[in-house]
Amino acid sequence: MDILSYIVAIVAVSLVGFGKGGMGDALGLLGVPILSFVMPAVQAAAILLPILIVMDVIALWTWRAYWNKATLLIMLPGAMIGTLIGWTTFAIVPDYVMRLLIGAVALSFTGRFFYNRYLAGNVDHPARANTPVRATIWSTLSGYGSFIAHAGGAPFQVYALPLKLSPKDYTGTAVRFFAIVNAAKLVPYFMLGVLSVGNLRISAMLIPVALVATMTGAFVVKRMRPEVFYPWMYGMCALAGLKLAWDGLRPVVAMALPG
Repeated sequence: MDILSYIVAIVAVSLVGFGKGGMGDALGLLGVPILSFVMPAVQAAAILLPILIVMDVIALWTWRAYWNKATLLIMLPGAMIGTLIGWTTFAIVPDYVMRLLIGAVALSFTGRFFYNRYLAGNVDHPARANTPVRATIWSTLSGYGSFIAHAGGAPFQVYALPLKLSPKDYTGTAVRFFAIVNAAKLVPYFMLGVLSVGNLRISAMLIPVALVATMTGAFVVKRMRPEVFYPWMYGMCALAGLKLAWDGLRPVVAMALPG
């Protein structure tokens, strides 16, 4: 990698780290596209996965005192099912299909929130309770989307945001959830040949950036009031939905156009 490639990588890892620290999945979704300016997308994803694991460790320590046990436990079985399905269908299902689906769901979900809040007289629905069926559906989609397209954040948000946990408990729960999901992806990724020694060396060089960015994101989120945190997170979910829908729609449009 040349100097320009490393500068681009530092920007990408910084944005992913801010997201991992708790500032929202939309920032994390920018990592692979930005890295793809200077390397193939597959290599970009391979370089980011070990960095994500390191970020998970940092975030776990930073948010160690905050989480909602019931929410995490009810979502983990579905996440593991989704990861297994992703492993077995990795070479079959195009990632753009998953991106388009998750993007559409995220936009519908966040559109409803902003309509109720700003156009329908600030309608405020009561917090939802954990329910096994909904948790299994959304966590399975999250695990599957994470494995196939690094796009598991939006389905997690669709389930967890309406629970209206405190900002710190929400972030701590999300951190634990994705730390477990990312760890579960390591062995399948090795077996699929996605990771290599050369890519791991590049990942190792970017770890200091990951450390600083993740802790910075956590610093900001810990100081957010709920009335600021939730609109911010819904906004991040909407941006993630737009990004995913656009990435999923472009190949469909390209195939539909003649020539």
